[in-house]
Amino acid sequence: MNQPQQHGTSKAVDGMQQRIAEYACSLNYDSLTAEAVHAAKVRIIDILGALIGGFFSEPAGIARNLAAQMPNPHGATVIGTRMKTTPDMAAFVNATTGRFVELMDTYHWPGSHQGHPSDTVTPVLAVAEHVRASGRDFITAVVLAYEIYLRMCDAYHNEDFDHTNLCCLATAVASGKLLGLSQAQLSHSISMAVVPNVILRQVRLGHLSMFKAAASGQAGRGGVFAALLARAGMEGPNLPFEGKAGWFDHVAHDRFTLEVLGGNGTPFRIPDSQIKNRPAPGVTLSSILAAEKVAPLRNLKDVRQVTVEVFNYAKDEMGTAEHHWHPDSRESADHSVPYVVAATLLDGTITPHSFNDAHLQNPELRTLLAKIAVVENKEFTAAYERIPQQHRTRVTVVTAGDERLVGESGGDEDDLATPKTNAKIEEKFRGLTEDYLGAKRVDAILHQLWHLEDLADTAQIPSAFVLA
Repeated sequence: MNQPQQHGTSKAVDGMQQRIAEYACSLNYDSLTAEAVHAAKVRIIDILGALIGGFFSEPAGIARNLAAQMPNPHGATVIGTRMKTTPDMAAFVNATTGRFVELMDTYHWPGSHQGHPSDTVTPVLAVAEHVRASGRDFITAVVLAYEIYLRMCDAYHNEDFDHTNLCCLATAVASGKLLGLSQAQLSHSISMAVVPNVILRQVRLGHLSMFKAAASGQAGRGGVFAALLARAGMEGPNLPFEGKAGWFDHVAHDRFTLEVLGGNGTPFRIPDSQIKNRPAPGVTLSSILAAEKVAPLRNLKDVRQVTVEVFNYAKDEMGTAEHHWHPDSRESADHSVPYVVAATLLDGTITPHSFNDAHLQNPELRTLLAKIAVVENKEFTAAYERIPQQHRTRVTVVTAGDERLVGESGGDEDDLATPKTNAKIEEKFRGLTEDYLGAKRVDAILHQLWHLEDLADTAQIPSAFVLA
């Protein structure tokens, strides 16, 4: 009679898996610094506000409709509703919704891969709710997700693959931690996140589609699903990083180690992500802030030329290609320096409504777009590439009568790289949520989240956000 096959766990493990799994298993709330705990609460508040801001978007509606076909009363909540679905599907919906309005955090460290680590927060919350984790356990998992995401960003430099690959990995690790996986199971979770979920950067190049937001949801779903598979006993592929066809050689195009991770006197990386103050990509924010200094323009027809001086990364990524002057979707428009400058000069600032059909088809805005030039300012590039970082931009408007209007941004309290006060975090959250939840409910939510370490059951968080 055939004997059952003995499934080993060590054969799936390579050096990177072992390093991450060991670190995840050893991390606990008591090993976190006060700075890391506070930074986690800030980012949880921030992304939940962004989620409500994106709730009524088309991608969010599509995702919710799909989740409604997969009910699971023991799963996790589609935030903003009373609907429960599987934890991985809740991760997809909530991460997609939180990503849409472009108010999630962002990360830039000179020489690092760009990214949005808050993409991990709502998928991790779905698992925390599913297992009824405490607030302290949820905070620990968020700090862990950020640590893996950002340390990988610092080591990984191939721009051909999307940063959401790191979201998938970090979510799998943090979800596995919340599910109580052993080190061997965590290794399998890591493998099942890394190997089957390679996301190409094509999701955010050229004329963009609504899948730009859904890529974050897909990554979160993949990470949660990998952890659930590992808990169920599924083994991951062998040597996912270091194998012949592994992630190092075919995605990273480099082999590296994570020698330094937060704890035991080493600072955690979570405070280094940057909190946005306008609904647009981080590299366009300084252009918006500079344009606000001369906006709104009284007579757009009187404008002869607009020159936008930016750092090189902003020019290359969002101020060079044809589609930056001819956006055909909300997603392409918010990734265009010319568009956000034109919309700011028209309205005075940028809001989520700046990218609606009325603006995209506005003939005045389209005429102004054709008059905008984006150029690199090498001094601004140098400021962007050093620490402490500055996001500097100069917008110069020349009128038909040769009047020059100049607005500059960077290096002040509104700079993306400047840490935001608790008051600023609350102001942003209230602006996104009070119209839907009311001031009293928002007060209660903020009190709960600022004291998250005292919460016994994180399942209380999603229920507080049900829209009337």
